[in-house]
Amino acid sequence: MNADTQTAYNLTLSCVDRPGIVYAVSGALVGAGCNIVDSQQYGSPASGRFFMRVAVASNKAQQDLEWHLDPVAKSYGMDWNLAPEGRKMRTLVMASKSGHCLNDLLFRQRSGTLPIEVPAIVSNHTDLAGMAEFYGIPFHHIPVTPNTKPEAEQALLELVAEHDIELVVLARYMQVLSNDLCTKLAGKAINIHHSFLPSFKGARPYHQAHDRGVKLIGATAHYVTPDLDEGPIIEQEVIRVDHSRSARQFVTMGEAVEARTLAQAVQWHAEHRVLLDGRRTVIFN
Repeated sequence: MNADTQTAYNLTLSCVDRPGIVYAVSGALVGAGCNIVDSQQYGSPASGRFFMRVAVASNKAQQDLEWHLDPVAKSYGMDWNLAPEGRKMRTLVMASKSGHCLNDLLFRQRSGTLPIEVPAIVSNHTDLAGMAEFYGIPFHHIPVTPNTKPEAEQALLELVAEHDIELVVLARYMQVLSNDLCTKLAGKAINIHHSFLPSFKGARPYHQAHDRGVKLIGATAHYVTPDLDEGPIIEQEVIRVDHSRSARQFVTMGEAVEARTLAQAVQWHAEHRVLLDGRRTVIFN
């Protein structure tokens, strides 16, 4: 095998846990002429499911590898995905008026540290149009009212289809998505919640925290589900605060945490490191 012509791939899979899975998958990969570079697996005692991420190098085309893997996947009833390593995930970012998370994602994308490609930005306000213009990304203003919510969500879905979007990121998009839209985007939409869930839900969480004299504030990135702010958690971060900080300082510090937390969650998802285990996630670092 000529190393100069090899392509790196990441295989992720999950299925009901039973003996022989690693042997079968490894055998199929070796039979396809792959070199296994890294392998991680986890058996969940709570759900009884098995999770695996394998990094391989091969000089074969992706469809050839999928042909070798398909019989094993069918035999074990696997949910699986094979993706070229480093391929940028097509991502649509949604935001309202606060731009700190959007700016952080776009900067990381431009600098090459985040493996995503953003062909469109959607907002229910026009405040962030200038930021989108600065980064050279089309900005779509889709206003939302109680009466126009179905039409607005349909417009969003049309953009998702038009741009072949694989991931939708709610970067402080301050609108509740309908149950129908959440279902259609299941496992493909990430939200950043501006508190360390499950505490201090609702409006002005940092002010709630300040009023309660908390010593830690943070942020939670999770998948979007019909259960508001209850989706599977991907990443969380907290920082220490004390009585000397004002509520405004809480907000400033919290926004930095939000940006880091969201970027980390997006990176793990784009690198195919996150697998769903019911209401929980399995993350292979």
